[in-house]
Amino acid sequence: MVDDLRSDDGLGGFDGHHNRQNRRPERERPLADREVPLGHQEQDARVLSPAVHAWLDGELPEASVRKGDTARDVEFWKNINVEVDRRRRMHTPTYLEARIMEALPQTAPQVITPWWRREFVITPAVGFGAAAALVVAGAAVTAVVLGLIH
Repeated sequence: MVDDLRSDDGLGGFDGHHNRQNRRPERERPLADREVPLGHQEQDARVLSPAVHAWLDGELPEASVRKGDTARDVEFWKNINVEVDRRRRMHTPTYLEARIMEALPQTAPQVITPWWRREFVITPAVGFGAAAALVVAGAAVTAVVLGLIH
């Protein structure tokens, strides 16, 4: 989906109002953000035959599919299967795994900056709680001072 965020639809300028008659129809607008333009999908797309799909699903033998136009598709998918099997058997070499494990810290990392230099963030809940505590402390101090005077 492409959203055209230009207010003038590429007509050259914004005159304060939208003139719908000058807008191009949806089909004429270029689709610059698409990897494959809509008009070229059908003619460039390569469709596998149902026989190749059946062979890939294991329903047909390879010999019955390796005839005519489908031979190229069968060879392509065989090469993909060989490469996938090769990569599935790959393992990380032990020396590399050992280097990775040695690079990991043995203890939990410590905070580098001291607490008095770190950023101080007050959430709204903490701010209201601190304000309420100050009001209560102020009332207590006032009550003590007034009690000493009388």
